[in-house]
Amino acid sequence: MTSDLEPLDPRTARQMYLDARAHELADATIQSQGYRLKQFVEWCEEEGIENMNNFSGRDIHQFRIKRREEDDVATATMKGQLATLRAFLRFAASIDAVESGLDEQIILPKTTEDDAREVMLDPDLAKKMLDHLEQYRYAALEHALLAILWHTGLRIGAAVGLDIEDYNPDDQYLALVHRPDSGSTLKNGKDGERLVAVTDSVCAILDDWLEVNHPGVTDQAGRNPLFATRRDRLSRNRGRTIAYQFTRPCVYGDPCPHDRDPDECEAIPTSQCHACPSSLSPHPIRRGSITYHLQQETPKPIVSDRMDVSPDVLDRHYDQRTSLEKMRQRRRYLPDD
Repeated sequence: MTSDLEPLDPRTARQMYLDARAHELADATIQSQGYRLKQFVEWCEEEGIENMNNFSGRDIHQFRIKRREEDDVATATMKGQLATLRAFLRFAASIDAVESGLDEQIILPKTTEDDAREVMLDPDLAKKMLDHLEQYRYAALEHALLAILWHTGLRIGAAVGLDIEDYNPDDQYLALVHRPDSGSTLKNGKDGERLVAVTDSVCAILDDWLEVNHPGVTDQAGRNPLFATRRDRLSRNRGRTIAYQFTRPCVYGDPCPHDRDPDECEAIPTSQCHACPSSLSPHPIRRGSITYHLQQETPKPIVSDRMDVSPDVLDRHYDQRTSLEKMRQRRRYLPDD
């Protein structure tokens, strides 16, 4: 180590990095990088790394091994984690917290086509989840949110950014609007603005949610959020927790696929529901919804427009139909002999 470095703990360095990039990156990107770096900071604290000056190439290797072998993260996830860490270390070097060039020691793993085909919510499990909510949490926040996520394939950021006024119960649609000035954005900005049709059954849930259970709060920008807690607009983090909470198999009566004792399972408390290996974040719900639409023979251009995803990205990251399913669906369009 050189004497030019100035002591800085990992947690403070993380916050400095996020503050520095807040005006360069989209809110969703900042949130994603913040989560990845939170995992890194927690690892540093577990390993007793209290000063970034002491962070070395060997530590990079140890962190990579931990994420790959102990946490069993997918290659694509590892690539994102290490890309964020590399940018973070580059920033840390610029403020004399780590040796210059340390970021260059991070080599990103190569991803393949198979890496893009990640986990998704199966339609049968989606039905179990929604049936459970229909019976035990009808028209509650969790029911309304997860019904929308499954039936529309919306990103969680788009869903929590909806206002009551964006829901048209007469014509049965949701209006997706990019509102960066008041704290809610769409991933593709103005290009992501669109009208998304909803079904009779989903409208019934939303109508009852608004009439009976909606807390009637306004958010800090004075807007009327469609999805709200008793205090404010539903946050993305709370939306993710709801997804984790109700995609655990034990919640809707299935036996634990991991042979865990419910009385001792660490993932039983809502605060730890993400610890269940079977629980899913909102994105696999979106992936499952898109695949289900395709399985039901919804034309790709319609899915692309409805879900705000380009055809190329749809093919690479979301379409999880098997080759046999695709062939059988194409066969129906062949002319008769």
